[in-house]
Amino acid sequence: MGMLAKIRRMYIREKLSIREIARRTNLSRNTVRQWLKSPEMGEPKYPERRVVSVVDPYSDQLRSWLETDSHRPKRDRRTAKIMFEAIKAQGYVGSYVRACVRVRKLRQELGDAPYRSAFVPLTFGHGEAFQFDWSCEYAWIGGLRRRLEVSHCKLACSRAFWLVAYPAQSHEMLFDAHTRSFEAFGGIPRRGIYDNMKTAVDRVQRGKARVVNARFLAMCGHYLFEPDFCNVASGWEKGIVEKNVQDRRRQVWAELRDQRWNSLSDLNAALSERCQQSWDTMAHPEWPAMTVADVLQDERVHLMPMPRAFDGYVAQPVRVSATSLIHFQRNRYSVPTSHAHRVVSLHIYPDQLVVVADDEEIARHSRCFDRHQTFYDWQHYIALIVQKPGALRNGAPFLTMPPALQLLQRHLLKHPGGDRIMAQVLSSIPLHGLDTVLVAVECALESGRPSGEHVMNILGRLKESVIDQDIITTPMVLNEEPVANVARYERLRVITPEANDVA
Repeated sequence: MGMLAKIRRMYIREKLSIREIARRTNLSRNTVRQWLKSPEMGEPKYPERRVVSVVDPYSDQLRSWLETDSHRPKRDRRTAKIMFEAIKAQGYVGSYVRACVRVRKLRQELGDAPYRSAFVPLTFGHGEAFQFDWSCEYAWIGGLRRRLEVSHCKLACSRAFWLVAYPAQSHEMLFDAHTRSFEAFGGIPRRGIYDNMKTAVDRVQRGKARVVNARFLAMCGHYLFEPDFCNVASGWEKGIVEKNVQDRRRQVWAELRDQRWNSLSDLNAALSERCQQSWDTMAHPEWPAMTVADVLQDERVHLMPMPRAFDGYVAQPVRVSATSLIHFQRNRYSVPTSHAHRVVSLHIYPDQLVVVADDEEIARHSRCFDRHQTFYDWQHYIALIVQKPGALRNGAPFLTMPPALQLLQRHLLKHPGGDRIMAQVLSSIPLHGLDTVLVAVECALESGRPSGEHVMNILGRLKESVIDQDIITTPMVLNEEPVANVARYERLRVITPEANDVA
């Protein structure tokens, strides 16, 4: 509009020629002549310029993906990089930048552009603080797609991070995540920054006041760091780990969530390897010439050395049933029958369950996160089977015995009183040990006609051989041999006068 007004002034008021106006404005004479033909002062209208981009054939596909992702949770939405890889597999030959610009434009058209706020940048010294958070991810484990809770622990200075996947967010998982992270970092910072997660904060009070969980405080006291909690709904106060959750979801879980894993330990091993590889390849955001591993090496000097690992269990009282089973999370685990109908203490670890009675461990089982499962230790029922040998025939716990014992049981139960003889063989396990009894049973089975007396006879011979091996055959040698002095015995025959007077 300004150029049009200038041209009209020069032509109408200053009486300049079209040639002179074109010379002064660097416009062509045809353009000046066309603008002067317009009877009214109006903005010139030009046809929309059509620019053909290499992304245009894939624009509908990108729009379809964005519309589909708008109905998904944010953690499951595809990023621009994932979409770029997808259209590249379909034949796209352009650059990543062009695809990213088109995705951003389509998001704005769909009204799905992220809300952007302003924040104050933070800086931390070596060994000053770490930030901790959880994220919810999914992975294929044991042929099933399972929901996992992944712990993210990140040093605020060196930006080294450590990821561990767990089935749930509970106290024992929280304690184990800290232990593994501190061991990977090689030390412990002075302060830990958290949100108000329920495993750490029992109650949020006014301002920064918090009622902190007692077990969480015990862990902080063991590792000697100060917990610091963010304000409510203020995740930007620990933005380093929040950004880490987003980045690892895009970089790590985009690949791992579609792979198949035999167990959770295999997945955690892969996560550990990916974390260490990232330390060696990622440039530090504040010192681009150094990698995260280089800065971590400098920060380890300022970290407190790792003490003995915190015994991070959660104690829970449970009652032993009449069948010598305890119930935990809809599963059943066996304990020795001598503790039936008693209340015992269950120590819950991330992968183990330890049963304690009278300050002594009486049972230990691998923890199962499925439902409606029963786990027996057949040795827990040996003391009871001596009193009730008839239960051997259909006893569920004894289906887990070693194959040699099960074969001996089938041989003995063919004869009358075989269950009582099998109970006698089992009762010898606490006395002689399982390995010794298995050797005796295998020797009896090799004879072709096993019996209880045969097994006990072999046990007796094995015990005698063990005793013979323990005899010390080395002769004893004295450093100072005594001198033979028989004259001292003659003193006993001497009778003193005082002895005669007494007599």
